[in-house]
Amino acid sequence: MKRIFLVLLSASVVASCSKRGSSSAGKPGMKGELVPKGKAKSFVAERPYGMVAIPAGSYVMGMADQDFTNTPEKANLKTVTVSSFFMDETEITNAEYRVFINYVRDSIARTLLAEAAGEGGSTGNGTGIGDYAYASKKAGDTKTAYQEFMDSQGGRDGYDESKKLDWNVPLRWKTSDYPDVQYAEVLESMYIPPAERINNERIVDSRKLKYAYNWEDIESAVKDKSRGTKYLKKESIAVYPDTTVWIKDFNYAYNEPLYDGYFWHSAYKNYPVVGVTWDQARAYCNFKSKLKSDYNESLKKKKQKPMAFRLPTEAEWEYAARGGKENATYPWGGPYLQDDRGCYLANFKPKRGNYIEDEKKGTYTYTAPVKQFQKNGYGLYDMAGNVAEWTESPYNNSTYQFASTLNPYLSNQAYREPRKTVRGGSWKDVGYLLMTGARDYERKDSARSYIGFRTVQDIPEGTAKFRKRTN
Repeated sequence: MKRIFLVLLSASVVASCSKRGSSSAGKPGMKGELVPKGKAKSFVAERPYGMVAIPAGSYVMGMADQDFTNTPEKANLKTVTVSSFFMDETEITNAEYRVFINYVRDSIARTLLAEAAGEGGSTGNGTGIGDYAYASKKAGDTKTAYQEFMDSQGGRDGYDESKKLDWNVPLRWKTSDYPDVQYAEVLESMYIPPAERINNERIVDSRKLKYAYNWEDIESAVKDKSRGTKYLKKESIAVYPDTTVWIKDFNYAYNEPLYDGYFWHSAYKNYPVVGVTWDQARAYCNFKSKLKSDYNESLKKKKQKPMAFRLPTEAEWEYAARGGKENATYPWGGPYLQDDRGCYLANFKPKRGNYIEDEKKGTYTYTAPVKQFQKNGYGLYDMAGNVAEWTESPYNNSTYQFASTLNPYLSNQAYREPRKTVRGGSWKDVGYLLMTGARDYERKDSARSYIGFRTVQDIPEGTAKFRKRTN
């Protein structure tokens, strides 16, 4: 009996030790072994809305044929490898960019209202401007220990983390809905002054729509062990598209209707946004990343922090444009600009003085709605024609000569070089610039009526498969 009792006692001790080892409290590990928390499993990437997966692969980068311009690009062909990534299936449209504009407008208005509510001593008890006070400063709100600590410190490194906007309270844009005089004073400051108005039309002053964000100059930071904040770049970008490009780009041409309505009119909702600089395109990428990151953080069961959205590198863009086909002269694979029925395969300038692809239908004198022409092998639309596209890469004639063969990118010149590579050709270009290997450039602070952009998102190496967006 004693032996049986001792065996049972020792078994219970082992079992209790086992439970203690698997608990989250106490020392890490299991039975003295270093065991990571959770089971190892393959990562499944979630495909973002409106994007397609571009698999990793290699290709011969550069203009392989018909380079009658005698540019340096033809002599430096080389095989390069590109990692997998997601890419927008279309160029960013006016409708998509307006979401960005509206967010910037609303966030500025809410910040001004919250500051005014704080100055006036309002905390959200009434129905006036106090309803727009910072969410953490409204009466009755229970603060966490962290919020109380941050309040006592006055924010961290100049940023008051307790100042969070309350997006649940709707803004009132109609003058008849203004709740009080303070609200009216703040919101009216967002509009063009009466002396500058045309026909006394109340329009939000686009000069005030600036998006602020930070980014790190990694290329410089890794060379300096001290790091610190000197490599943290702060940007404040005026994000409204330059609608005057329709006038400035074409002298002695009547383009006033496009100047007046291309960006905001509902008829152009699904047309590619133009008049956007390289810096504005990057600001949009940051906003898109922040939007997804904030959503994942707001969930009760938090999701993995998403990979950042960004502009594609020149190598990524060309690889995606080829659609998985070797030596593809154009994104559709063939060497011709027309199909077997004589129809043009992209929106471009087919003849001298002729900007219309199909004169019988009389369509697409300028840009065309997205998805009007055939997609390539990867499911991407308008990788040739419609509008040319910004890339992340700086422009250099010797890029192919000294760039790496693994994810080529001149990172040491990325931000300092004012010239940025533009790819794809546009509605006003001849067929040569539509070739997958054709290169062009524009200064990063220039906005054009024929340049737009699309975004990409990195896919982590070793990703097993993809799944569609579930939210």
